[in-house]
Amino acid sequence: MNLAQVRQAYASVAELYIGLFGTREQVHADDLAFIGRHLAARPGPVLDLGCGPGHLTDHLRSLGVDATGIDLVPEFIAHAQAAHPGGRYRLGSMTDLGVADHSIAGILAWYSTIHLPPQDLDGVLAGFRRATAPGGTLVLGIFDGAEVAAFDHKVVTAYRWPVDEFSARLARAGFAEIERLRRPGEGTLRPHAAIAAVVTEE
Repeated sequence: MNLAQVRQAYASVAELYIGLFGTREQVHADDLAFIGRHLAARPGPVLDLGCGPGHLTDHLRSLGVDATGIDLVPEFIAHAQAAHPGGRYRLGSMTDLGVADHSIAGILAWYSTIHLPPQDLDGVLAGFRRATAPGGTLVLGIFDGAEVAAFDHKVVTAYRWPVDEFSARLARAGFAEIERLRRPGEGTLRPHAAIAAVVTEE
């Protein structure tokens, strides 16, 4: 994945993106419930990777989660810090989490893996596994599709995945799926899937 390309693409539309997606009220209620169901009870630190405007990090913190938002895009981090001054946000990348092995209780990667080419996904998931403590939880949002395929996302090229295949990649990395949520496309909205998975024993 070309991190610089992704960073620049989102930076160029940051204000528009924040306006369209930057509050929890703009998140589907089923998604908020799914995220909360799997991460709200996590004792210990949780990373919101690709946190964007910071609204889901703030949502987790409102549920009592020790959450930190991490994003590539300086404009998103600046907005998150201003909009949610009680939260913790920092620049960073899912390819270099900057945390000790097995130190994280949970990870939220809500549509933040969508720009990873398929050949890069396993390495990133392995990094998630190294960072996550035994019993930890990973929650992801992805675009659902009949086959792994690139498409012209409005910001920068993204990928859709069959949910079973993505779940198999999680299993290969050391996570076991415990719940999934799927929602068909509607209007301009693409088919969506969310997966919650827990660290398996080594």
